[in-house]
Amino acid sequence: MLLVDNGSVYTGKLVKFLDEKQIPFEVCTPDLLDLELVGSHDSFILSGRRYNDKITNMVNSKIILHAVKNGKKLFGICYGAEILSLALGGTITKSAGFRKGMQPVMICKENPLCEGMVDVFESHRYEISKLPAGMILLGASENCKYELVQYMDSPIFGTQFHPEMSTDGHKMLERFCEL
Repeated sequence: MLLVDNGSVYTGKLVKFLDEKQIPFEVCTPDLLDLELVGSHDSFILSGRRYNDKITNMVNSKIILHAVKNGKKLFGICYGAEILSLALGGTITKSAGFRKGMQPVMICKENPLCEGMVDVFESHRYEISKLPAGMILLGASENCKYELVQYMDSPIFGTQFHPEMSTDGHKMLERFCEL
């Protein structure tokens, strides 16, 4: 698995989770990633980010298109979900306010990651505003319409929230890694 560290303040928690679960992974920042080596990975996690950057957007978009084209697993977190939507033709917008803290998310469609209601941690200023063709809504909250999405029936998911920061989120990450 390749973990793309886009500069999120929460990436350390994600690394700790993967280490504790003994999930083999490699971590790399977009500016140091050799795009020729992307094909050697069978799954990807795209972290959140702190700042907008053209190189980060370009590298993440290429990884997303590679995963879609080759049927590989991908999990986009916060920014990772936003760039997933953008790369496939959706749009994002600035949130009504800064979203930070625990938030219940209602799961509205059966999926392999979770069911019912999940409690997750949000920390974002932007969010998906229009899903691209083929993107399916799996979960929503009072604060955010597109909290959990999936690309068609593929193993490609995006969360507006940070699963690395909550127990329910950890369960989702674990299920993703087991797909």
